[in-house]
This record gives sequence, structure tokens and C-alpha cells, in this order.
Amino acid sequence: MKAQQSKRATVYLDPDLHRVLKIKSAHSEQTLSELVNQAIRQSLVEDHEDLLAFDERKDEQNFDFEDVLKELKASGKL
Repeated sequence: MKAQQSKRATVYLDPDLHRVLKIKSAHSEQTLSELVNQAIRQSLVEDHEDLLAFDERKDEQNFDFEDVLKELKASGKL
């Protein structure tokens, strides 16, 4: 299998984020690109986990928030 080459992209970072990333890069001995790639991968993993959780719960009964509040108030729990 052919090794994948990195793709170049222009990303504009908030100046404070850029400064913190440069500091973290120096401390962790990782490049800015490695840190950004790692953060994006983690975010995508979390999105995937969220979608799986939604899919697992798709058949659960939905409750209207206002109805639940009314029931809690009527029962004296609120």
C-alpha cells in the first residue's frame, strides 16, 4: 500500500490559540500539525461515538420537556 502524503491546508487560528499551541508543541516535542491532526481526530472520534449513542437510543420514548416539568411541579418535586 502506498504511504499517504500529508495535504496542505491554510487554517487561521485565534492568536491566543496559536501561542498556546506553539508552547504545547515545544513542551511535547510535537509539531503544530501533529497537535492539530490529533485534536481533529479526537473530535471526529467523539462525533462518531455520539452518533452511535443516538442510534442505540433511537427507539427510546421521547418526553416533552414542558410536560416533564409540569409533572414534576404537580408531584411537588419542583
